[in-house]
Amino acid sequence: MSTIVLVALVYLFLYPLLTSIAWVVTSVGLFYLRRERSTAGDGVPPPSSEQPLVSVVIPCHNEEAILEHTLEQVLTLTYPNKEIIVVDDGSTDRTRAIAEPYARAGKLRLLVKSPGEGKPMALNDALPLTRGEFLLTLDADSYPVPDIIEQVVKHFASSRVGAVTGNPRVGNRTSLWARIQVIEFPSILCLMRRAQRVWGRILSVSGVVAAFRKSALVDAGGWDPSIMTEDINISWALQKRAWDLRYEPRAVVWMQAPESLSDLWRQRVRWAQGLQEVLWRHRDVISTWKTRRLWPVFAEACGSILWAYDFTLLTLVYLVMALFGHPPAYAQPLPPLWGGMLLAMFCLFQLAVGLSMESRYDPTMRRYFFYAILYPAFYWILMAFSVPVGTLAIVRRKIGPRTLATWRPRRYAA
Repeated sequence: MSTIVLVALVYLFLYPLLTSIAWVVTSVGLFYLRRERSTAGDGVPPPSSEQPLVSVVIPCHNEEAILEHTLEQVLTLTYPNKEIIVVDDGSTDRTRAIAEPYARAGKLRLLVKSPGEGKPMALNDALPLTRGEFLLTLDADSYPVPDIIEQVVKHFASSRVGAVTGNPRVGNRTSLWARIQVIEFPSILCLMRRAQRVWGRILSVSGVVAAFRKSALVDAGGWDPSIMTEDINISWALQKRAWDLRYEPRAVVWMQAPESLSDLWRQRVRWAQGLQEVLWRHRDVISTWKTRRLWPVFAEACGSILWAYDFTLLTLVYLVMALFGHPPAYAQPLPPLWGGMLLAMFCLFQLAVGLSMESRYDPTMRRYFFYAILYPAFYWILMAFSVPVGTLAIVRRKIGPRTLATWRPRRYAA
């Protein structure tokens, strides 16, 4: 067995194992037990006499199936000093007609754009119209808990905080793929954000729900429409300008997750494409001492991309050689039996830890642990293959006409 293959196999085994250990130890020991388990958490809500104006911004594109439900939920928010702005970005359905009665009743302001230019530009165009010192951005298919503004605003008591990311929960659970994501969000994304918050920087605020200091957004130049994942890019732009980003697990929103394998695949390819674009755009952080707190996040993100390529290349080599009747004895893309069992054990343990912490916000989540066995068996493979496909998408954008980030079609469960 060559040295290159040996190194590739060792990395394939060690990266997810060590990452899982680091996430669990850091998120539980240094975040959950010290900051989250108590009722108070990071900061306290501002006194009622000092509640700053918060602008709730909801960008929309062809959301007739869900918008009315979302607006009714947003109107139940308990924070008194708020304004609601809906941006209809070139919708061709009844989105505008649904929002207009609320605007005429004075419950919100409606910004209509035609033609549509995508979510980043919709947010940028709404920014100068906001009157609030802080912004809460919500996707049009998300349902926030009533006290979500109180939960995020308390973090802005520190003048260093530029953004606070919320805690998205999968609300539609009618398909196998959505149920697997019920496991994924608390045990992977939220666990990772807890760990990264301890490190001092986070990979990304949530595109579904995030709060921003308006002056920080202006300082960072707003959302960049040339990047496929505007949420990741604005996070790095803010942190490079020395703004602090925080994660608030109590800022829960219920969202609509992809229901089919094809929709899930397209979403993850876009995520993989956007992450690679952001890392390349902000690669200068590794050479600047001022941005040293981003180094662990940058290294971890690059490590995940490298692992995906490692897995994909080993798989292709094994399949090609097996096709010609010479399968390599040691180059299979899966570790030996003992290694596979160890990785599966740590993966299930990590998923159990994430579900245990998040079950305080959604007690029904535990019943979906059965689907955790499908995560390492299939989901890892899907995520690994999405990375090189995302790279190909970047190449197509580079050699073809430059396009801006546009809306992705959504399919809602009945």
